[in-house]
Amino acid sequence: MSMCVVVTEAVPPRLRGRLAVWLLEVRAGVYVGDVSRRIREMIWYQVTELAEEGNVVMAWATNTESGFDLVTYGENARTPVDFDGLRLVKYAPNISGSDGGE
Repeated sequence: MSMCVVVTEAVPPRLRGRLAVWLLEVRAGVYVGDVSRRIREMIWYQVTELAEEGNVVMAWATNTESGFDLVTYGENARTPVDFDGLRLVKYAPNISGSDGGE
């Protein structure tokens, strides 16, 4: 089991309800929990099936250089990139609906 964090934006209430079955919603759209790999993969399947036009990021603790890994769904100004085995986040402020910048 490992710590898992899911952050949602503009997703349907149906997905938020599904996430709340397995994870604790600590802030609006922010879910945390300690789940197995199988449950984490099932949660991600639910995200890809139900997120519609929203966007989601899931991060979990794992045995990597940074100590975690992450995946994203939907359009967002921030996207994960692999830099020589290290996970970084690339910011592209020109994406519509981005959450930062001016």
